[in-house]
Amino acid sequence: MANPPARSIWKMILTNFFNSLKPRQFRGNYMGSDPYGNKYFEIPVNASSARSKPARWFEPPVKEDFQSELSPEWESWLRGRRKDIPSDEEVAKNLQIMQLKKRNALEIDLKGGLPAPVEKGFESYPARSDLERIPGEKLKKKT
Repeated sequence: MANPPARSIWKMILTNFFNSLKPRQFRGNYMGSDPYGNKYFEIPVNASSARSKPARWFEPPVKEDFQSELSPEWESWLRGRRKDIPSDEEVAKNLQIMQLKKRNALEIDLKGGLPAPVEKGFESYPARSDLERIPGEKLKKKT
């Protein structure tokens, strides 16, 4: 069985030293913005860099206010869950869906916010009078 070549500590030290003298990018490339006014930046990975992932961050519209809302698409890009930046159409579509859900939740809260009572039975899935069991057919109430 062949032994792997021994690593020289001096070679590693000199390689890292010379790599540290190479010019690095400190300012990020502007990648885009979201409807909330956040701006997103990235520094790509160089071949000589010790990093395996690109450096990504955002700047909120009001400096020092890092509690601002982020769109889910841009947050997944920041965390490295997606490789490409989200398109404006994708962000706008998901923002409309989010606003629709907020309006629907507000309507439910105005009605009282309580779901219909559960009908007891031998089935494991609860039956509610305001939900359909089969699409297009309302649940028949017991009389």
